[in-house]
Amino acid sequence: MPETSAWEKASPETGAAPPPPPMPQAAANADWPPPGSYATHTPPETLRTAFAGNRRSVFWLALKTGFFTVLTLGLYRFWMKTRLRRWYWSSTRPGGTPLEYMGDPYEKLLGFLIAVVILAFYIGIVNLVLMFASFSLFQQNFTAYLLSFLGLVPLWFYASYRARRYVLARTRWRGVRFGMEAGAWGYVWRAMLHWLVTILSLGLLWPRMTFQLEKYRTDRTWFGNARLEQGGRWSMLYRATVPMFLAALLAAGAGTLIYLGQPLGSAVAPFAAVVAVYGVVHYRVETRRLMANHKSAAGVTLEARPRPFRILMISVLGTLATALVLALPMGVLGFGVMLVQFSQTEVMQDFGELGATLAALPQPLLLAVGAALYFAIFLLWATFTHAWVTMPIWRHYATTLTIRNPAALRRISQRARDEFEEAEGFAEALDVGASI
Repeated sequence: MPETSAWEKASPETGAAPPPPPMPQAAANADWPPPGSYATHTPPETLRTAFAGNRRSVFWLALKTGFFTVLTLGLYRFWMKTRLRRWYWSSTRPGGTPLEYMGDPYEKLLGFLIAVVILAFYIGIVNLVLMFASFSLFQQNFTAYLLSFLGLVPLWFYASYRARRYVLARTRWRGVRFGMEAGAWGYVWRAMLHWLVTILSLGLLWPRMTFQLEKYRTDRTWFGNARLEQGGRWSMLYRATVPMFLAALLAAGAGTLIYLGQPLGSAVAPFAAVVAVYGVVHYRVETRRLMANHKSAAGVTLEARPRPFRILMISVLGTLATALVLALPMGVLGFGVMLVQFSQTEVMQDFGELGATLAALPQPLLLAVGAALYFAIFLLWATFTHAWVTMPIWRHYATTLTIRNPAALRRISQRARDEFEEAEGFAEALDVGASI
């Protein structure tokens, strides 16, 4: 058997091109390299994104980690979030290569403790001063509560930017890190200004706010040494507002008919509500699609094709299915609450021997059972939501995303690791960004 050359031994799975074979003397004046060899191979023009996860695996992962979270009175939530993110990231595979999430639960725990200390100072000192001033100047506490709430708004924007920066800094693809520049306070004052302009315009400039805030975040995002850029114009997002404007017109028409005493108004109002719900979903999905299609980095572009109606159906049907599954446990919980409330009263006599037996049970036992059912319902709700809502929506977004001109990825190199002192602490403390 003839000896196998290094060219023939090379595996296409390694991703590295082997050295070319020496040119035979007879082929010096012929076409070389021959057709089909590596030198004539051109990279694909697009990379499709696949999703490898399934409902069963995320269901059991969410159930197990949620159970440990309840068992540890919430302490395990940082490990739960880390494990779930790693599952979602590794299931998302652009071009067949999975994303990697490198976050550390200890970072999240430490960041949460730091944020709690800062917020405790804010609540304990600032709120005390506001309450004293409110009673001294206005003889009521409503002003203090209002100013305290308004004081949390900047922290909410700050937390959302920092959370996105942390997640990107702990995400890798093909071994290359994502990253985001510091700019949380710049995002805070821009977000507050855009919200003020949007409110003063009665919502007509909402697309402008959506575009400008996303552009601020995107233009400070990096993949390796390549900066992302948000192209396009904010006016292109107005096409996504058509269902919402239609819902507003229907609502105005229904209100006018009801004011005039026309029975048709009562029939139009529910239809306007349905269109409004679809309009909100349509706006969120379409704006993400339009802005994703205008993002680029070092010549690499994206093509997103999510369908708003598909997202709406996943959300509605998944939520209804979860509610139907949990209807029985919720009924049992309601019955348990009734037992605790009326266990020592004559109401239990209406249930006969069963009521007498239940009334004889110690009240602390009934309270413990009720608390267990209460936490079990929330645990099951979160678990079924992951399996029937979050994962299908994530899968839809992933499988409708395509990367164009992937050959430009070869010019992108690694970036330094970003260090965080508080990780997602403020986002956890203020519940910004919820589960994933």
